[in-house]
Amino acid sequence: MKLYKTKQGAILHSDAGYYLLNTDWDTLINNDNLYKYLVHVLSESPEFLQENKALAILENDVEAPIGQQEVWAAGVTYLRSRDARKEESKDSGGASMYDKVYDADRPELFFKSLPHRVAGHKQHVNIRKDSTWNVPEPELTLFINASGNIQAYTIGNDMSSRSIEGENTLYLPQAKIYERSAALGPCLYIPEKPISDKTMIEMVINRNSKEVFRDSVSISRMKRSLNELVIYLYAECDFKNGCFLMTGTCIVPPNDFTLNEKDEVSISIDNIGTLTNHIAIRV
Repeated sequence: MKLYKTKQGAILHSDAGYYLLNTDWDTLINNDNLYKYLVHVLSESPEFLQENKALAILENDVEAPIGQQEVWAAGVTYLRSRDARKEESKDSGGASMYDKVYDADRPELFFKSLPHRVAGHKQHVNIRKDSTWNVPEPELTLFINASGNIQAYTIGNDMSSRSIEGENTLYLPQAKIYERSAALGPCLYIPEKPISDKTMIEMVINRNSKEVFRDSVSISRMKRSLNELVIYLYAECDFKNGCFLMTGTCIVPPNDFTLNEKDEVSISIDNIGTLTNHIAIRV
């Protein structure tokens, strides 16, 4: 099942069709068994939406599937990410830090965004004016409820300023956290069973309507398990409305690539859909 947050309310898409759920978003998603609960909701005959009406709403009014949740992120969970961080930090002497993170028992986890800074599908994300090397990072993103259980999945874009992080690893917050530095969407995917490790992630970047980058990878290449990341995140933090966790990236554009204003970034994940964002510079 897929759950969309829209200006009209939550839209649930199941094999039976589209349904409008007039309920508080945070209460709806922060459930101990979201899949089972939504099956129950369908049995209660919610408001049915004709497909053409539902698609029109989703085309124009879909929002990031986030309420009052924080967004966190995991770093260096793929070998390619480790190598990219080493490359960007070699001049500052911080390259060895990423080997240590990749091989350590404890994962790298960092705060990414408050909900008001998160962009949704078809909305813009920003690159920093004080950075010379900016990239998107496509990531499978977990929705974890207050009890610490993975309930749903979405697509995340962890915008990153590689030139700033490369100057000094202590500059990570500035490289990662700023207005519109994160995007989520287009929906929450709620399967009956955990997502398959054969799931593919693909990213395409277009510039002036021409493709300038494309790559794809399976999440099976992630070194750490999803549950491992959740355990560390929830070990000393409480999230009363649940939390979103970006799980790291293995798709890294070449070192001579940086995003330009008006570029279009599309990230697709099997069964979830496609998250598309345009690049902007904050005025």
